[in-house]
Amino acid sequence: MSGASRVSGDVVEDPSLAAPAASAPARLVWVDQLRGLIMVIMALDHVRDFIHRGAMSALPTDLATTTPLLFATRWITHVCAPTFALTAGVGAYLWWRKGRSKAQLSGFLVSRGLWLMLLELVVMRLAYYFSVSLQSPVLLLVLWALGLSMIVLAALVWLPRTWLAPLAIAILLLHPLLDIAPFGAGLGFIHEVAVFQVLGATVVSPYPLIPWAAIMLLGFALGPAIEAGRISARAFAGLGLIALVAFTALRVVNVYGDPAPWSQQSTPIFSVMSFVNVTKYPASLDFVLLTLGLIFLLAAVLVRAPGRPAGVRAALEVLGRVPLFYYLLHFFLAHLIAAGLALATYGWKAWDFVFTPYPPLGGAKDAFPADFGHNLAVVYAVWLVVVALCYPACLWYGRVKAQRRGGWLSYL
Repeated sequence: MSGASRVSGDVVEDPSLAAPAASAPARLVWVDQLRGLIMVIMALDHVRDFIHRGAMSALPTDLATTTPLLFATRWITHVCAPTFALTAGVGAYLWWRKGRSKAQLSGFLVSRGLWLMLLELVVMRLAYYFSVSLQSPVLLLVLWALGLSMIVLAALVWLPRTWLAPLAIAILLLHPLLDIAPFGAGLGFIHEVAVFQVLGATVVSPYPLIPWAAIMLLGFALGPAIEAGRISARAFAGLGLIALVAFTALRVVNVYGDPAPWSQQSTPIFSVMSFVNVTKYPASLDFVLLTLGLIFLLAAVLVRAPGRPAGVRAALEVLGRVPLFYYLLHFFLAHLIAAGLALATYGWKAWDFVFTPYPPLGGAKDAFPADFGHNLAVVYAVWLVVVALCYPACLWYGRVKAQRRGGWLSYL
């Protein structure tokens, strides 16, 4: 997604994938931990794109070709982009609350939004392809969607605060009506996946503005309660259950909420897979309800045990403080390791294809050997290596940011 930060006291200094740092009150530490957990999960999907043999030829959610483990490997990562959008909205509110005006908030959101969009166009293009050639597809993915949503949020924050949560919820619940509205067709960047040509290059935008801007707006609307610590573990659990019950009801009815209805399959496990196989591109209402429900339940678990934890939660907090740095780093590492494996497997012949777009990223399958890629065991092993390599780098960078506040570091 599918997009950075430091806190001084209560306040996030950069909402672009940002969260509270070590000096934040214990009630906000869970935000870092939640984002850190989600970023670890996210790396699994991106490693799979570069490593897995099946990723070169079929979608992992295609019930005709997938397996339960492969399906779960992809499906669990659905929570990543909604978490980034939601917590970016929370971060924007917390940044504003440190004595800034709405004009400063709007300017901040626009500048960070444009920065994320630029990163998507240049830096992430290098991560995807090791090239900026326009012969490769131009992918407008998670950072682009978050940046564009921030620019929209810069305008929406001027509305009365009491309007924000109802507006976000209304957009999320009603946006499927655009599928049947006479003016709904052709809303590329707004509501539909967009594929078009610019200067001879193919541009692909699978993250339209709706619903991502609405999810970010919802996070901003939740900001006051999160800042004050009024949303307890029980409240988060309640929100999660409400979202999941709503998802289940809509999915059972099978008429509204997702353009791809579920159906009975040959086995019970595949029927369950069909039931939860919601549409991400563009994100359907069922997708939003299911993922937000899971996110709120995760938040409930993390809020229940505040403080300065050791072990896994402390490690997740380290990653969650520098999410944009981690995001950029893990993509390059995944691609570098994939290229290294290709060279080890095919020798110098690998130079003919390792610098071309991989099929999951818009490349041609026939540019790669027929047996290119590895099984899921290798995918999981590389995933663990990527996360392990990212951790000390994030720990170092987090300390650098803590010592050098402001300046260009606030953009990474």
